[in-house]
Amino acid sequence: MFVLTIIYIIAALWLAVYAFNAYMLTFLYLKSKRRIKVEQFARASKKVTNPLQPAHQLSNDLPTITVQLPIFNEALVVTRLVEAIVNLDYPADRIQIQLLDDSTDHTAEIARTCVAQYKQQGVNIDWIHRRNRVGFKAGALENGLKSATGEFIAIFDADFVPNPDFLLRTIPHLITQPQAGFVQTRWGHLNRDYSSLTAAQALAIDGHFNVEQTARNRSGLLMNFNGTAGVWRRTCIDSAGGWQHDTLCEDFDLSYRAQLKDWQVLYLPDVVAPAEIPPQLAAFKRQQFRWAKGSIQCLKKLGRTVLAAELSWFTKLQAMIHLSNYMVHPLMVILTLITPLLMLYGGTDNIRFPLIYLSLGTMGPPLMYLVTQIALYPDRWRKHYRAMPLLALVGGGVALSNSKAVVEAFLGVGSMFRRTPKFNVAASGDQWQKSAYRLPLSWLAVAEFGLCLYSLWGAWLAATNGHIFAVPFILLYALSFGYVGGQGVWEARHDLYAWLMAQLYPNRTPSSTSVRRSS
Repeated sequence: MFVLTIIYIIAALWLAVYAFNAYMLTFLYLKSKRRIKVEQFARASKKVTNPLQPAHQLSNDLPTITVQLPIFNEALVVTRLVEAIVNLDYPADRIQIQLLDDSTDHTAEIARTCVAQYKQQGVNIDWIHRRNRVGFKAGALENGLKSATGEFIAIFDADFVPNPDFLLRTIPHLITQPQAGFVQTRWGHLNRDYSSLTAAQALAIDGHFNVEQTARNRSGLLMNFNGTAGVWRRTCIDSAGGWQHDTLCEDFDLSYRAQLKDWQVLYLPDVVAPAEIPPQLAAFKRQQFRWAKGSIQCLKKLGRTVLAAELSWFTKLQAMIHLSNYMVHPLMVILTLITPLLMLYGGTDNIRFPLIYLSLGTMGPPLMYLVTQIALYPDRWRKHYRAMPLLALVGGGVALSNSKAVVEAFLGVGSMFRRTPKFNVAASGDQWQKSAYRLPLSWLAVAEFGLCLYSLWGAWLAATNGHIFAVPFILLYALSFGYVGGQGVWEARHDLYAWLMAQLYPNRTPSSTSVRRSS
């Protein structure tokens, strides 16, 4: 029991570090009141006096750009993506578009046809199709650079629909600041109001981009490129070692390597690139799994280099918290498993102090999201913030899945880059449930239900043993695991029904055939 007590105390205090860091980032964000507008900064440029005038009037001042569009089995959104990029306001003779296609399904034919049509119209666009996925997204970007002609490299994932003025609002920063290696813009939302799940995800995305990224960038801390909706200086990519595919977060990896090579980075919160939010919980969990595993891989790869770098102790601390942020999930699982056992055998009698800190820390993220919504949407923040309870459930419920990702990263278990499926849904009537890209139910749902029941037992133990202060936290774990497990089953209900009917009536001809899933 002594060992469990020590583990409990360490996990509780460690988790409190991440929770209280949300207060720190919110403080740094609020401290940095002076907002540098994109237009204001660009007008100060000697090369571009008015970055928002039509691109054809700026032809002599604008550098060459290659726009890279890495895709893999994106049949539902690839046409939308290409159309948005072709409509970017930029001189035709100074922009090159690369559709980097690793698709193994009919997306390849759609992409090839789409590119051919625009090519006939005189657009400088190429379809680069690989028959293997060596290096996955990083490999595709690396392969595209071999034929890239641009001084700057803009990158957009398949779910993004940038506004026509995107390049004119980002390139001036790179022109006027030669030490800037890349600019990152804020993600917007094409389908925030599609469902309660997308509304909750939008709340989290807003918090990351408006508070966290702004606070890090304006406070001189290391920040990450988010993989899309940004522009890189080609020389920065090369000098930092190029795209490497030994982690699942090639964007996190390269951006940290660039900053450790003394490149500066810029975050532009006033430039917004709309994107589609995953409407399926399984798709969101897959996305989180990849980010969790990839960030811990970056921690293993770059952690020692960060600690040895000539940076302030605070910058190093924030970088290590940033790199290891997904450790919150295994710490949550540890507390979930240990707390009932300690209460059952009286091990919690002398360890209430960490729980007090933990209870205070849990308010850090909700405060950060509240500040974000008030800043971004002063007239709609109340409506958006209603998603906070669901975000708390989802954030806790994915802990088991993300813990698996963290453990795999530490153990060096390799895995494929499993992309997040896109469904091209925006209005509430749009459907994804019958799409070939929908994901099947994971076996982890059974374990999540198990943790839900276990936490309910723990809450009962807490209530009957005088630990009333612990009941709300344990119930939150129970509700979180129950929601995520239950939502996963609900989303897969039709497939489960078809499977059950096949088991009960193996000789019956199905009324419809199932479509093969995309990996």
